[in-house]
Order: sequence, then structure tokens, then C-alpha cells
Amino acid sequence: MIVNATQDGWEIIYHRAHALLAAQLAGQWKRQNAPVRLYETIAAISHHDDLEKEWEGKHLTEGGAPMDFTLVPSGSIKPLVDMTKNACYRGRWVALLISMHMSRLNEPKRGESKEIDEFLDEQLQNQQRWRKELGIEKEEVDAAYAFMQWCDRLSLILCMQELPDDERFLEISKGPDEQRYDIKQGGDGLITVQPWPFENERFTVNVEACDLEQLKFESNDELTEALQNAPIKVLEWTFVKS
Repeated sequence: MIVNATQDGWEIIYHRAHALLAAQLAGQWKRQNAPVRLYETIAAISHHDDLEKEWEGKHLTEGGAPMDFTLVPSGSIKPLVDMTKNACYRGRWVALLISMHMSRLNEPKRGESKEIDEFLDEQLQNQQRWRKELGIEKEEVDAAYAFMQWCDRLSLILCMQELPDDERFLEISKGPDEQRYDIKQGGDGLITVQPWPFENERFTVNVEACDLEQLKFESNDELTEALQNAPIKVLEWTFVKS
């Protein structure tokens, strides 16, 4: 989960809600420049964080605060295996992009154990096999995954409150066209991206968040109950072409 401190406690955004925001942003991309198999790619973006289950497992810091996803330690390999297998039920294209995402996140762990090495090798083999079966070039797949990463990164910038003050630009990342994109929030709260990559000249996206007033929790069960009973608010961002 994404945890932001507030004056009264914590703002919590579930990771799957962040993924849905990323999918909303993907749906706004200019159609003529969209990657191949756009709708299946959006499905992969929407489901790329299904691994996160905030109502299960350990989600507290040592001090009893809700744990932001950036602080979560590495766990069992089984959830990664299950996620890549479950992605196949949505089709090979979705499975391919999810597998690439698992590779990118976990390749730095190569060499830590035989289990993780076998998992990473299997992903590379699957990716090669699925590209061949789908009859698609690696360059096109790489562009689609870059698009997925771009939407994921932009969603995280919004959810993690990373927009700079004073109308300064922040790099998002390179898009599927290998072009660098930057984001800026104006004094009126409106957001722009340069160069403008979207179909419409103005649109609004949103994500749901929970507000917790309790600062510290004694157990994960207590946190889970608080999350399930917390008031829900809608965060919105309006993008405009400058």
C-alpha cells in the first residue's frame, strides 16, 4: 500500500487502486501513437499489482505505523510464481507484460537463492516463447512494456504526492517512443505533461484513498479492521494541454 502522512494520521492508497489509476492514464494516450494491443496492455497495467493484498500479511513497521510499500522486505517466491501463472488466464499478451514486470523488479535479486534464479530463468524462457507464439517482434513488446512502466510511474508520482512545488517540472520517464516526458502542476492545481502525449486536451483521473486517524496499531488485525472501516475519499487530478 502507499502511505502518505497527513496532519491527522495516514492517507492509504491500495496498490491495486494505484494500478487502476495507471490504467486510466493509459486509456488517455493518443491513439495514433499507442502501442500494439492497446486494450490488452491496459488490462495488464490494471492488474500488474494484484500481488499486493493489504488486508493480508504484515503491513506494520516496527513502530506500529502502516508500512509503505517501499519499506516492505522481500518475502516468499510463491506469490510471484502464482501471479505470473494467474496472469495466463487473461491471455498470453497480458501474461507476457506481467512476466516482464516481474523480471524487472526481481532481476536485482538474482544470485540470492537457487529458487529466485530458477524463477527468473523461467520468466525469460516464457517471454521468448510467448513472443514467438504471438508472432510479435521484441521491439514492439519492449515498447508496450515501456508504456506500461510510464503509466505506472506517472500514477505513483500522483499517489505518492511527488509533484514538485513552485510549478517545477519533474521527469516521468521515457515513453514507448523513447521520448522523455515531464510533468508539472500549475498554481491553479491543473497538471500538464510535456510533450503532450494524450488524445484529449483536458481530462480528469481519480483514485480512492482511505483516511486513518490512528497513528499506531498494535497488530495487523487492528490495522486491517481500521482500513475496512475507514472513510473513503476520492482524489482527482485534471490534466490540460499547455
